[in-house]
Amino acid sequence: MIEAELSRSVQRWCPGATGVTGAARLSGGASQETWRFDIVHPGGPVGAILRRSPKGYGAAPTRAAGLAAEAQLMQLAYEAGVPSPRVMHVLTADDDLGTGFIMQRVEGETIARKILRDDEFAAARPHLARQIGGVLAGLHRLPQDKLPELRSRNATQEISEFDRDYHSLNWPKPVFELALRWLRDHDPGPSAETTLVHGDFRNGNLIIGSDGVRAVLDWELAHLGDPMEDLGWVCVNSWRFGEIDKPVGGFGSREEMFAGYEAAGRKIDPARVKFWEVMGTLRWGIMCGGMMQRFREGPDHSMERAMIGRRASETEIDLLRLLAPRGR
Repeated sequence: MIEAELSRSVQRWCPGATGVTGAARLSGGASQETWRFDIVHPGGPVGAILRRSPKGYGAAPTRAAGLAAEAQLMQLAYEAGVPSPRVMHVLTADDDLGTGFIMQRVEGETIARKILRDDEFAAARPHLARQIGGVLAGLHRLPQDKLPELRSRNATQEISEFDRDYHSLNWPKPVFELALRWLRDHDPGPSAETTLVHGDFRNGNLIIGSDGVRAVLDWELAHLGDPMEDLGWVCVNSWRFGEIDKPVGGFGSREEMFAGYEAAGRKIDPARVKFWEVMGTLRWGIMCGGMMQRFREGPDHSMERAMIGRRASETEIDLLRLLAPRGR
């Protein structure tokens, strides 16, 4: 059925297109879906991706920018030379496909464990940490006057929100309380600069090829804030996938990422990056706790929720390592 709807859509906005083939759902729950398909075109098939909320699921979660904003950000990044898929079409009511957009497919790998271990990416891996620094520098330079309306967040607001989220779980974890106290004691205050923050820039949300980073995905948590937040989040141990001695996504060192960021003309504040790494580790731990709560109390007792929920204990170990005095 979706192939028929996509075929009608592409014939309206893609000159020469006669339909689509090979539509296959890649991921998503009831409220948001991702589909892969090819546009049939006289010049040859055009690989495409549909991201959508089906009809009846248009509202974005509280922290999400929304699919329309996500499309605008991705296209702005693409035009500025930041690795990002080209947005081909933003859905309208005439498409009868819900809310979302269609982007050109970028070939490559997103599965972190393959990127970190397969021979295909061996030549790229030593350069990825520095390359990520350069990509983030470009992302943080995107002009604010061209951005869609986004929420604005600072460290103090985030601490308050995570404190509320943690206590709502009714799952006492002394390490989380220690981390919240540390964050309050080390709150760096307002950033000297406010930029676009991707909000979920990490291994797993990047398309990687044999030549390195090809595209940044999942802009749904984008907001305005401290640019150091993105550099801290990519270093959270959960995104290293076992390569714990390589903080930047399992690829390399913080120093390599910092060098790439500064080589692109931007400044690093290592203390703020550390703060946001602690914040990010706690954030993921609370998110895991939320998954466990939904597994225990909600109608969906899926094994996936339980498996993610149990990872909250891993973040406790990570927080203790981050907060331990040096030399211990």
